[in-house]
Amino acid sequence: MAILGAMPEEIAPLLERIETKEIDYANNKFYLANYKNHELIIAYSKIGKVNSTMSATIMREKFGAEVLLFTGVAGALKTGLKIGDVLFATKVVQHDLDISAFGHPFGFVPGSPVFVETDKRLNKIAVDVANELGINLTSGIIASGDQFVCDESRKEWILRTFDAAAVEMEGASVGQVCFALGMPFFIMRAISDEAGEKAEFDFDEFMVNSAKTSANFVLKMVDRL
Repeated sequence: MAILGAMPEEIAPLLERIETKEIDYANNKFYLANYKNHELIIAYSKIGKVNSTMSATIMREKFGAEVLLFTGVAGALKTGLKIGDVLFATKVVQHDLDISAFGHPFGFVPGSPVFVETDKRLNKIAVDVANELGINLTSGIIASGDQFVCDESRKEWILRTFDAAAVEMEGASVGQVCFALGMPFFIMRAISDEAGEKAEFDFDEFMVNSAKTSANFVLKMVDRL
């Protein structure tokens, strides 16, 4: 089973709680662990779609992962989502994939769907875990692209075009890998900024607290698998 984060801070709480064996491969670090009768492979993908694609593929093809759980942070697109809210993806889409000049819709490339659906069973387990932990878990479409989206007009375009609830830089590429390789996957994001807001807060502190919450959440999911 694969557990993936985009940045080192997002997997650090897992590594603190579980004894692991570190493996250097493909300019990255992968951590093998046994946890409650599960063989885990834990890694951070590094930022961006290329890195996350490579990491997810390695976790499947080299280490034999059969399920992938991906945690991290995202920016809100829909109003009503607040900093610290937790969202899981029902579908993922690449907002920066554009061959519309050939008459195709945004996010489309031949041979792959525009939207890739996450695994319904894993999503149901997440809802059950959220109820157990007293966490208000929402759901929606998550859009990914190789750009940190802070321009309000771009945010509005992504929301309008894809009906996306949040935006980040890795989930949809991981989704494409999992779709192509037949691996069920789950994506959870903590909201780090609000749509249309310029609220100032301590992002480093947020990352630490969010990572601890996410690590506990993901391990609770593993318990139920």
